[in-house]
Amino acid sequence: MSRTEKNFQRQLSWNAQKTHSVRWIFMPLMILLAATLVIGVVVGPVSIPIREVFSYLLGHKAAIGESGYIQHLIISQIRLPRVLLGLLVGCALGISGGTMQGVFRNPLASPYVVGIASGASTGAALVILLNLNGVAFLPLGAFIGGSLAVGIVYQLARQRDRRTSVYTLILAGVAVGALFSAITSFLIFLSAGTDRMTDVIFWTMGGLGRANWTYLCVLAPIVAVGSLLLIAFSRDLNALAMGEEGAFHLGINPEKSKRLMLGVATLVTSSAVGFTGTIGFVGLIIPHIMRLIMGPDHRFLLPATAIAGAIFLVWADMVARTVVRPAELPVGIITAFLGAPFFLYLLKTRKVRM
Repeated sequence: MSRTEKNFQRQLSWNAQKTHSVRWIFMPLMILLAATLVIGVVVGPVSIPIREVFSYLLGHKAAIGESGYIQHLIISQIRLPRVLLGLLVGCALGISGGTMQGVFRNPLASPYVVGIASGASTGAALVILLNLNGVAFLPLGAFIGGSLAVGIVYQLARQRDRRTSVYTLILAGVAVGALFSAITSFLIFLSAGTDRMTDVIFWTMGGLGRANWTYLCVLAPIVAVGSLLLIAFSRDLNALAMGEEGAFHLGINPEKSKRLMLGVATLVTSSAVGFTGTIGFVGLIIPHIMRLIMGPDHRFLLPATAIAGAIFLVWADMVARTVVRPAELPVGIITAFLGAPFFLYLLKTRKVRM
């Protein structure tokens, strides 16, 4: 048995020992997820009694009277779609960030840093400006823009020996993200004086305010299937943690696995951004925190990151719609307030691998 295989076997043995200590974390996460769903529907400019929330979720009819009917209408048409969209988008950004950090083997990688979110926002803005009807055009345009951005960044970050330089990755991501942000600003300029200007500005700030059941029907299967595919690559990510050479000796094609994982992560992230705009730093903060709690085994890390990302974004949205009542802040502002200092902390304290 080669040294690489022995190291991998030792890592698997360590992971097996950690399995029993990390599985218990999923129970509190699921309880917190359920509580977040209920609290997210309750909290808002108009407070909804928790009994009315449970009444609606359990399928009971609205209480007799105008107030009961209005409360059920708010739940069904505003609050519940918004919370569910937040859960889906948080899940998408969290698991995509965890995957990218595993692919590039660095905690600084995220959909925001490598330019996917900026590219996706540009694609969605172009769809709006062209007035393309149909809800499917938004995620499609966002996916094309996000794929173009990550493709450029990935090619710039690759060295002659086919390794990926993290410094180059970050610098290329910042530069490409700035380029696509400039294109989006140009599209806003072109839409000035039209009804579509407000829609384009919405994507640049990020928010869940336009959630509806149609968005959920389109986004839910993309996030569900994409998340399952990324979790299925957990073994590949664990092998890549030992380096590309070690993964190759274990029977994994590193470049092929990277391209597939980045493609799925781009699809999931771009679809989420297409409906909500740019919501940054969720894919940076949550995977890093959950790695400290769960350990490096992606079999447990990715599902935990998806759940924690969903919880985090809904709570951030609750802050966004209550902190400056009766006005409402875009949730992207809240996540940026939290994520930017965290990103600077990582840059200061972590030793980034060339």
